[in-house]
Amino acid sequence: MQAYLDQIKAHADPERAEQVAAYHKADRPYLGVPNPILNDLTKAWRRELEVADRVAVADELWQTNIHEARVAAAKLLTQARIRPDDAVWDLLQSWLPDFDAWAIADHACMAMQKRLTADPSRLDQVERWTVSQHMWTKRAALVATLPWTKQNHPKPEDLMHRDRILGWAAGYVPDRQWFIQKAIAWWLRDLSKHDPERVVAFLSAHGAALKPFARKEAGKYLRSV
Repeated sequence: MQAYLDQIKAHADPERAEQVAAYHKADRPYLGVPNPILNDLTKAWRRELEVADRVAVADELWQTNIHEARVAAAKLLTQARIRPDDAVWDLLQSWLPDFDAWAIADHACMAMQKRLTADPSRLDQVERWTVSQHMWTKRAALVATLPWTKQNHPKPEDLMHRDRILGWAAGYVPDRQWFIQKAIAWWLRDLSKHDPERVVAFLSAHGAALKPFARKEAGKYLRSV
């Protein structure tokens, strides 16, 4: 693993690291390595590593608690086709309690999105996240399921998944935490581009109970509500 971490550290920028730390605010080491460089590194690693080795490297990078190493760990596991992928999914889920800032959480959720679309039966596990006392785990249930907001021609089972996740979002409405309200709005806003009728129905039922900023963002692309 050290060889992979050293490749990241080779691009460290202390001045940029201070800026990134101030922006993200989470208390962890920062190296100041831009995301495009992490993209290039992890793309090369994916080509050279078998799945089991990728999981091992990602796990060790994550355990360093270095911002860029955790982002790289998530990127290393972000790929549509991974066979087999149960170990990848298990590792991603194991990271949930560590989520404490949006950037790392969102990168991990992007990897989760790929594994969920590969096997939607995993939504049964995601549903357990929705009752977590850990805000970031609860939020991940919506961020990791964003692919179900994007289909222009959803299959019947996709519509079932869409309605199921909207049910989770409805259950989140009384939660006044900013990041939860933002996640509801994000899901609805993205869905409104492809399925405005469902978003209108959701806002008619629950919009008044959302925080005003979330209500506004959810309806951003709707002509009328």
